[in-house]
Amino acid sequence: MMISSHRTIIIIPAYNEEKNIIKVINSLKNENPDWDIIVINDGSIDKTYQLAESTGKAFVVDLPLNLGIGGAVQTGFIFADRNNYDFAVQFDGDGQHIASEIPKILEPIISGSYDVVIGSRFLSDNSDSWKSSLPRRIGIKIFQIINSILIKQPITDNTSGFRAYNKRAIKLLSQVYPQDYPEPEAVIILGRYRMKIGENAVQMLERTGGKSSINAFNSIYYMIKVILSILITYVRANKYKI
Repeated sequence: MMISSHRTIIIIPAYNEEKNIIKVINSLKNENPDWDIIVINDGSIDKTYQLAESTGKAFVVDLPLNLGIGGAVQTGFIFADRNNYDFAVQFDGDGQHIASEIPKILEPIISGSYDVVIGSRFLSDNSDSWKSSLPRRIGIKIFQIINSILIKQPITDNTSGFRAYNKRAIKLLSQVYPQDYPEPEAVIILGRYRMKIGENAVQMLERTGGKSSINAFNSIYYMIKVILSILITYVRANKYKI
């Protein structure tokens, strides 16, 4: 299937990713030069913005303040919706996601099988490729159970930020996108709007620079807050028209 026959944009939220951003942009363009790229520099205090601009290969939005991952990603959806892209791929700026894995989540969208496809680290044929802490694995399993009950769709990797979307999903998420814990909450929003969500096993790499905002010390606190946010999101959803 020819991915390049459709207008596809890669959305990269980036905060203090000067060590990774050029490599990430180049890997995407080397994989498919027809993909457009937008980097949302989320108030970085390093040279992320300047380095992304220097490539000449991406649109770069420089947010004046650090909005967090939710605000940065929603900025990308607004851009994609206003510029009438057919498909969008959410792709991290930290070097964990692999450009050659994009067809695994994008092709099912192009074929019309799903509205959204999540790249999962935890499907059976990918279970040995990603190692995470025991508390995080427990938390992810709890999110899987809760989301399956609420939206009746089993999702193994609710916290994955490697996702592909069709035009309908882009429009919805340009209007409403969670700010605090966007990945698991977005699954709830998409499910409440009866979007068909799929998953495919993907390979990911360890972070090559920067620092994760979630660590072993705060993982239990994080999990409790996310569960509460998921429940609130479920109650509040279905107020936007698409």
